[in-house]
Amino acid sequence: MDYRNAFDMTGAVAVVTGGSRGIGFEAAVALGQCGAKVVIASRDQSSLDAAVRRLAESGVEATYTVLDVTDSSAVNKAADAIVAQHGQADVLVNSAGIARLNSALETSDDEWRAVVDINLNGLFWCCRAFGRHMVARGKGSIVNIGSMSGLIINRPQTAASYMASKGAVHMLTKALATEWAKSGVRVNALAPGYVATDMTLKMRERPELFNTWLDMTPMGRIGEPAEAAAAVVYLASGASTYVTGTILSVDGGYTAW
Repeated sequence: MDYRNAFDMTGAVAVVTGGSRGIGFEAAVALGQCGAKVVIASRDQSSLDAAVRRLAESGVEATYTVLDVTDSSAVNKAADAIVAQHGQADVLVNSAGIARLNSALETSDDEWRAVVDINLNGLFWCCRAFGRHMVARGKGSIVNIGSMSGLIINRPQTAASYMASKGAVHMLTKALATEWAKSGVRVNALAPGYVATDMTLKMRERPELFNTWLDMTPMGRIGEPAEAAAAVVYLASGASTYVTGTILSVDGGYTAW
């Protein structure tokens, strides 16, 4: 094995849901710079247009598809169309997700359904649609963006819907990994801690939360999107060919206490 080429993804086709922002966008940058052909997906076309322009500035040529991951029929059509256009789908990164910080007693039915529908149901629809092509081809790598919130309970905020959905993502990852392992398809999850995305940085407006997060992180800082994206590349690439069913924490030591 030439370790210098372990992360070379030249010729691979990588699909990134939630790829117009946050960790998804940075993962698209990282995969593209490692040689992959990148397709990003999101519900909002204007954000996708802007993301493709930003990717080009980073040296990554990408295309996009407008996709609501909660629509299983639309997900199936998108997977079929991408494979028809590119001939294959080697990597799927499921990064689409939302969070709502409410107490359980204040969480409405609609809010609960919205979080679970995007974070869990939509992720499964994508795994199933693209996984079908990967299993048939005998090759593929899926990276689900879970969260340390699927391993521990965050504080001081309360967000039962988010934590439950991410815990389910981790178990789904393990279930699919074992089901598809002998078919040549690997399924892993990333469990990021607090990462400097727009959603996290906005919480600086609530120092009673943000400062607690820093105090509870051994490294004393939030992570950079690039630090999460580098781990995505590891899980997606040939550097991790014997890794499946793993939940990889990238959290500055938060879950090590």
